[in-house]
Amino acid sequence: MLEVVLSGTMVAQTVRMTVPYACAALGGVLSERSGVVNIALEGILLSSALASAAFDVATGNALAGIFAGVLTGAAIGFVHATLCVRARIDAIVSGIVINLVAAGGTRFMLRGLYGSSSNSPRVPGLRFLADQGLFVRTLLDPFVLGTLAAVVLASWMLRRTRFGLRLRACGEDPAAAQAVGVHVVGMRTAAVTLGGAVCGLGGTALAYGLHQFQAGMSGGRGFIALAAVIVSGWHPRRAALACFAFAVLDALQSVLQNQTTVPSQIFSILPFVATLVVLVFVSRGRQAELRAPAGLGKHPD
Repeated sequence: MLEVVLSGTMVAQTVRMTVPYACAALGGVLSERSGVVNIALEGILLSSALASAAFDVATGNALAGIFAGVLTGAAIGFVHATLCVRARIDAIVSGIVINLVAAGGTRFMLRGLYGSSSNSPRVPGLRFLADQGLFVRTLLDPFVLGTLAAVVLASWMLRRTRFGLRLRACGEDPAAAQAVGVHVVGMRTAAVTLGGAVCGLGGTALAYGLHQFQAGMSGGRGFIALAAVIVSGWHPRRAALACFAFAVLDALQSVLQNQTTVPSQIFSILPFVATLVVLVFVSRGRQAELRAPAGLGKHPD
């Protein structure tokens, strides 16, 4: 069993499974650093996964599927921002509604499009480096590279650009930001929409990784990503590292399911148990570092 855990397959699975976690976490960081609570990450992952698979099936073009998935994530992010920032609906309520609509709506769309409420037709996805070895395909996977680039760019943007400064100001003290001329509503809408687009990339990677859309395939990854946001102290790079740790457990249960007599359900709950344990211990030991943005959930007036 140890050989299986340390195998190249395990490493490749971990890297690939990190992508949807990290994209969702990065979307959560961008949203919440601007001051908008976002628990709709689960719904965005699920909806964008279906959109990417559906457009790939319809057009036979993987790039069209990627564009559709990212655009769907951005659209849902925009809806969430509009409800929370402009209509001032409670962000928790909005997030729950989006998650519920995504869970039921994707099944409805599956049945309407393909006559099945469980899965879509198979999609080939990206055939990039299909003739290369496992490590080369994994390390040069466009979704992996795109996720790494997004993490680096988000970290740089938040710390080094005027847009990032204004975004953080909206999350820390929206009234003060508005007083010095920052358009808080516009900044928050842009941040949540951008975060939704990044999360949509994660949903697309999820569908392309399995070469089809499956009902409920997000499997709680959006909620685990939200935990990674909190554990990281709302920092993009730390959130990505936390997602990598969660992905290790996710890959572990996938690799070990047929390698041991232990019931597979035990391995399936590992990521969720680990999430709870990490949240409990880390929050007790690093309360000062895990301070949420002071203006999270607050309006400028």
